[in-house]
Amino acid sequence: MAKVNPGEFVRQVRAESSKVVWPTWPETVRTAILVLIMTTILGLFFLAIDSIFNGIVGWLLSLA
Repeated sequence: MAKVNPGEFVRQVRAESSKVVWPTWPETVRTAILVLIMTTILGLFFLAIDSIFNGIVGWLLSLA
């Protein structure tokens, strides 16, 4: 890739940043709520799996 001078670089950055489409406030809120719900569901899932494995390991150790 060819080197560009700082002025050309700044122009390219401005041109590319003008193409950015930022999400609207409702989209941001909706996405944040979805992330919180999915994080909670995954946290509960891994809590359940960890509890099951903890019970199995405890039972196996009690046999020894």
